[in-house]
Amino acid sequence: MSSRTGHTTVRAADGTRLRAWSSDGDGVPVLLCNGLGAPAAAWPRLVGPDSGFRVVTWSYRGLAGSQRPADRDRVRVEDHADDARAVLDAFGLSSATVVGWSLGVNVAFELALEQPDRVRSLLAVAGVPGGSFSALFAPLGVPRRLRTPAGRLSSRLLPLVGPLLPVFVGSLPPWPELLTADGVRGPAREAGHPAALYTVLREFSRHDWRWFRHLVLAVAEHAPLDVGAVRCPVTFVAGSHDALVDVADVAAAARTVPGARLRTVPATHFVPLQYPRLMAAELRALVDRERRAS
Repeated sequence: MSSRTGHTTVRAADGTRLRAWSSDGDGVPVLLCNGLGAPAAAWPRLVGPDSGFRVVTWSYRGLAGSQRPADRDRVRVEDHADDARAVLDAFGLSSATVVGWSLGVNVAFELALEQPDRVRSLLAVAGVPGGSFSALFAPLGVPRRLRTPAGRLSSRLLPLVGPLLPVFVGSLPPWPELLTADGVRGPAREAGHPAALYTVLREFSRHDWRWFRHLVLAVAEHAPLDVGAVRCPVTFVAGSHDALVDVADVAAAARTVPGARLRTVPATHFVPLQYPRLMAAELRALVDRERRAS
């Protein structure tokens, strides 16, 4: 395994230069398939030197220092899965425990289906394995047949509203719940990490939102995956106040994967920032299951 830490450049299969990163921690190798445009700092309890994990990750094509592909159509989820393999290779990892958040859940399951020997176990956070647009806006009462068109329309507005996306996506609970004790306290039960939140907001403020829109619209073309063939240990974590992912769709995916665990928490789409300790605990429990299975 390569001992490189910090940022490095990885060459993708099609020649695209990717900005990759490795933590300086020792321990279980973890491939982080992050949310679109999010930095590794969104996972404060995973990327620290004393976390017990060696985390490797990368920025998606055209974001945060990664090059745009020569063929602008090479931004499908399948292309991101190819990039995940390139990152594993660059850091000398034949396999890893894989964490996916949002879009990264699609990428992680693509990798698990295409090369199952490289995925030891999979933690899927606030995402579904394909068909992501049909899972949008469920807490807002949008009928399923309208979700994909609404998602496409919303995506076209990203160049205008993108800089404010982290604020708006942190969706509030339904209005009646705002009047309860839980609603007043907010959906998260853990203390926030202001430094991590600041880093995430700063990263989002730097994105080219026209390109970001291009990447989001490519996700709409990713069909639901048949994950019944996945045999590694899998844990799904869903936020009950997530406006971007239907908890019912996450539960359906969990029922399809043999032996999968489902954890639902009172959170928005930003589960890693709202529940950093829980994320670390779920990942450790998943690694324990992985070891018992092997």
